[in-house]
Amino acid sequence: MGGPLALLLIVGSPPPTDTTRYAVTIQASPAGRQTVIRESATAIRVAFEFNDRGRGPKTETVIQVDRRGIPRTITVTGHDYLKQSVDERLSFRAGRQVWVNGSERGASTSLGAFYIPREGAPEVSGLLARALLRAPAKRLALLPSGEATIEQVARRTVAHQGQSKDLVLVAITGLGFAPDYLWLDRDTTLFAVVGGWQRTIVDGWQPVADGLDSAQDSASRRRAETIAVQLTERPTGPIAFVDITVFDAPNARLLPGQTVLIEGNEIKAAGPNTSIRLASGVRVIPGRGKTLLPGLWDMHGHLSDIDGPLDIAAGVTSVRDMANDVDYLLATKKAFDAGNAIGPRVIMAGFMDGPGPYAGPTKALVSSREQALEWVDRYASLGYEQIKLYSSLDPALVPVIAERAHAKGMRLSGHIPRGMLAADAVRAGYDEIQHTNMLFLNFLGDTLDTRTPLRFTAVGRHGADLDLVADSVRAFLQLLKGRGTVVDPTLATFEGMFTADPSALTVGNERIAGRLPPQVRRGLVGGGLPADSATRIRYRASYAKMLAMVKALFDAGIPIVAGTDCLAGFCLHRELELYGEAGIPAAEVLKIATWGAAVVTKRTDRLGSIEAGKLADLVVVRGNPVASLGDIRKVDLVMKDGALFDPAKVYAALGVQPWYPGGRRQ
Repeated sequence: MGGPLALLLIVGSPPPTDTTRYAVTIQASPAGRQTVIRESATAIRVAFEFNDRGRGPKTETVIQVDRRGIPRTITVTGHDYLKQSVDERLSFRAGRQVWVNGSERGASTSLGAFYIPREGAPEVSGLLARALLRAPAKRLALLPSGEATIEQVARRTVAHQGQSKDLVLVAITGLGFAPDYLWLDRDTTLFAVVGGWQRTIVDGWQPVADGLDSAQDSASRRRAETIAVQLTERPTGPIAFVDITVFDAPNARLLPGQTVLIEGNEIKAAGPNTSIRLASGVRVIPGRGKTLLPGLWDMHGHLSDIDGPLDIAAGVTSVRDMANDVDYLLATKKAFDAGNAIGPRVIMAGFMDGPGPYAGPTKALVSSREQALEWVDRYASLGYEQIKLYSSLDPALVPVIAERAHAKGMRLSGHIPRGMLAADAVRAGYDEIQHTNMLFLNFLGDTLDTRTPLRFTAVGRHGADLDLVADSVRAFLQLLKGRGTVVDPTLATFEGMFTADPSALTVGNERIAGRLPPQVRRGLVGGGLPADSATRIRYRASYAKMLAMVKALFDAGIPIVAGTDCLAGFCLHRELELYGEAGIPAAEVLKIATWGAAVVTKRTDRLGSIEAGKLADLVVVRGNPVASLGDIRKVDLVMKDGALFDPAKVYAALGVQPWYPGGRRQ
């Protein structure tokens, strides 16, 4: 498609002096702005900010570029998404590019490389696109590391209020797991960044964003379909895993010397090697030294275009999506189910909140009984199995929603709305609570504005003081157990918040950073809550108490589900490791991530265990994850609904290195 599309763009510089204003929206609601001031042909000033439930960056970026569009100097000041102070600089010194920010100090003699600021505004992507379009072979080295290329993939003419614009959709590869898509005007000025919950678009043109999103989504899905065709193996005959150790999930134990026979998408037989005779022509997969588990579950995802293959490569064959755009999620689930994209089975939870400045990213903003019931009914009609409530919801609506959801056979869960305690929510009808911090907030009173980042910082300051054997805690745990309330801890996402050092990786991220694309790896450093050294020590002590709380839940017999709310696939492995670090036996941890999830979602008739008659969702790992829980990362082969996937090949399509060192399986 590069030929005719290339004629549409006039590759040069935007007007030497002008100002372009952009609107930033979240779920179509105004959330912020970007203002780009071109002070000269080579000098750009960018002001960028948005508010996402009390979080969000506010930065000013000043960039000086050379004639090729390569930044010579960059200064970024302000604060980041979590309100950490930002002071990032790129300069030329003695023939070298030198950069410094809160997490990095570096230098390079590669003077033609494009430095990517850690706290770059959307306009930086526009600058990179223009530089790539000018570059030989449309390719540039990146700093601190990596390489980017650009491709023109679609074009579209948009019209609004008597004006029209000819736009080109470009895809920049090399920044992440998948291409970054941008819409450019004919003179290569950035017009829009769409896709997902958040959009940035030239102010006044917001009404055309849905059409751009649809066209971009078509391009992304075509790419996903191509990858699925290349990387999905659909066996034409029966397959047998022979002489393999099977994890008996319902009983949390290992069964050595087993044979498991698969025909189509169903397990036909499973038992000791000596009890199963294989017909001629059965494809045999040797299993010595390996463990076969039921497919893993991530019970707290927010699916995006890259999450499907990341999940499958990690052995995650089922995901419960806990908040997403309705149209996007339905289309994504349909593509996964049809095999038109690589991804897990999807259980859908409908997201609801109340209106206000801290409202969650959802169109389902309700302030009356009628609105709440309308959304419950709509979600139920679309096949959603759960309702998730958020922090700005009027607490008086919780029992109303609970009654209707339960009448529809749906579960109810979520954050605890402001002005309510977790115990109140359980009594009002919650079947499940998301996030460990919500349990701690139960003991900090109902006057905290938990719509804001106080729901994190208050727990960080005071969580370490909570006595887990106090009468109040015992009574709360007894309430959860008596009501059968499930807890979704998401420890992996809190690890970064509460333990991150500004210039270092967390323990969990250290284990995966070397495998990831350079710009993704770079983003793993830092990212914690704003804190001085003394406060950071306090936050780490509170995080240790979070792990202790999860162990207390387990000991009390309160059901736990393994959810992540962070990087797909990789975070599920870390979530399980953290349960192990909390003191839960490894076999029980694996049960939580397999059989336990199937119990909660009422799917034990077809998923969650390796038995004849169950669906063929399976994971082969090297080693013994019961003896060493970290072996869960050594995923060797994945089967979802009878289709086979080689994780190394799926990861390669995402720019991720396999788990085994030296490029060879051990």
